Amino acid sequence: MLTTDFVTGSPNWLDLGSPDIDAAAAFYGAVFGWEFRSAGPESGGYGFFQKDGKTVGAVGPLTEEGASPAWTVYFQTPDADATAKAVEQHGGRVRSAPFDVFEAGRMAQFTDPGGADFAVWQPAAVKGLEKASESDALCWAELHTGDPEGAFDFYRAVFGWRSQTMDVPGMTYTVLSTGEGDQQDASFGGLAGLQGDAEETRWIPYFSVADVDETVTRAQGSGGSVLMPASDVPDVGRMGWLADPFGAPFAIIKPEPPQ
Repeated sequence: MLTTDFVTGSPNWLDLGSPDIDAAAAFYGAVFGWEFRSAGPESGGYGFFQKDGKTVGAVGPLTEEGASPAWTVYFQTPDADATAKAVEQHGGRVRSAPFDVFEAGRMAQFTDPGGADFAVWQPAAVKGLEKASESDALCWAELHTGDPEGAFDFYRAVFGWRSQTMDVPGMTYTVLSTGEGDQQDASFGGLAGLQGDAEETRWIPYFSVADVDETVTRAQGSGGSVLMPASDVPDVGRMGWLADPFGAPFAIIKPEPPQ
């Protein structure tokens, strides 16, 4: 279960790259009830999404040439520079070398060998997300890739992750856990093969919601689109995939049993 008790390799931050921060804030405010708070004039437009006064994510402008609107999942590291070296040693690419973000922490951005983008956060003043596995907050991170075994080998080498396979309709699913603690309790995400030629290699954030169908309706009414209709997965929950008005994909789920 994803928590805010972050350890090495656990998702600890999440941000959205968007071409229109105001419009993105309005969309996610309508869908999840999030409020936007600017990080200040020196932040280049970057700011925080908050729910009940606690940070659940962030949003900023697109900074890389040719970048598409997307959510980026960050993973905890005690040493961003050492992680960057490990990424390169195991076939990944450093898109943004480690750098300090004021007094908040140190970050770097990477692409794994299969082409999925991700990032790391080395905490200082800012430890990470302040809500997780609650309604309208991040509860799961899922990698879709054409080479699940190779992807797991890469992330295990970089973060020390553990895995456990489970059968779900139409595929074998790999549950990912950090290297510390009870494996089931330490699970935070999953790994799946690509479903069809059109699907891209990418990390997808899952947000917990009280009512999936109602959330889908709000998203569509606010300019979003449905990538995968709401459906029930036995012993997992009801879920769906959406995209915001600029095409950034994300998923929603009402877990079963409830978290």
